[in-house]
Amino acid sequence: MENREAFVALNMIDGIGPVRLRKLLDVFGDAVSILQAPESTLLRVNGIGEDLAKSIANWEKNIDLNGELKRIEEFKTQVVCLSDEDYPPLLKQIYDPPIVLYVKGEILTKDKNAIAIVGSRLTTHYGLESSRRLAYQLGYAGVTVVSGGARGIDTAAHQGALNGKGRTICVLGTGINVVFPPENAELFEKISTSGAVITQFPFNKRGDKQSFAIRNRVIAGMTLGTVVVEANLTSGALITANFAAEYGRQVFAVPGRIDSPRSKGCHDLIKKGAKLCEGIEDILSEFEYLFPSTNMLSETKQTPMLPAIELSEGEKAVLMAIDSENECTVDEIIQKCSLTASAVSVALFNLEIKHIIKQLPGKLYVKNV
Repeated sequence: MENREAFVALNMIDGIGPVRLRKLLDVFGDAVSILQAPESTLLRVNGIGEDLAKSIANWEKNIDLNGELKRIEEFKTQVVCLSDEDYPPLLKQIYDPPIVLYVKGEILTKDKNAIAIVGSRLTTHYGLESSRRLAYQLGYAGVTVVSGGARGIDTAAHQGALNGKGRTICVLGTGINVVFPPENAELFEKISTSGAVITQFPFNKRGDKQSFAIRNRVIAGMTLGTVVVEANLTSGALITANFAAEYGRQVFAVPGRIDSPRSKGCHDLIKKGAKLCEGIEDILSEFEYLFPSTNMLSETKQTPMLPAIELSEGEKAVLMAIDSENECTVDEIIQKCSLTASAVSVALFNLEIKHIIKQLPGKLYVKNV
């Protein structure tokens, strides 16, 4: 048995985490020796109780290592260990780095300069567009964007980085073959070709509250800083921010509306010392020694430019009446632009066709960004 295979086996045994593994390695020297040790010897290791010693000594009866190795090969997955060169260097620095990482795609040297973007699953249009815009700008500037693949802010962050022709890494709280949420299957496949999908969990592992919290630890641990775009006071994104602060990494928070519960978490982070983030310059200015100024986005390239399209006077009036950040109802638009209801309806339809605005559920309208 190779040491790498032994690490995979140890990672599959319930109760062995990074801290206990380190204690075992201090005693036995390598992973293979741990699996070959008798129960009586394992019991002498500090922190290894009777149940865990029995599980390790009888590991061949309890786990299907050959099946796992076959799944790794069939799923075209790499296993990255702590001693490997492509193990994320910042992640190595935390107190309890994962034993192994399953990687679909590729982790590159440049990914050491990565920024995490996280936030709520239940989000607003403002939050989604803020996440996409920041990720687009970071990706365009050559900064790897890391997030957790969840609905809402995470998904928007991955999409934005891909749209900016940049790299993005998705950290899962499940086994690498478990797609959650299921609608992100195509997105995860795209990420694996323009970055990597990674997890520390064995195949077929379903997500739960604990595994997603562990996932958040990895996101914070492998990045220079964490940007929280939108989060209420109980959001898991705040767990990621807390881990980042614990690891001595920079925490950023995007401000939102003062009357929105989904901005309370970000505002609380700002009160506690997180850096207020309004754009990419607020992030990159903290790491000027890593990102040359030639990689900074110019003002004209910060977001995709809308094509030059001729608009009628009515369309211009309606466009001016739509708020740049908040959703507007038809009644609010009519009131602002002083046109008839029928004229506003025609203008809205034409602006949608031209992809200048879009309609949200509930007959709400926003500008495309």
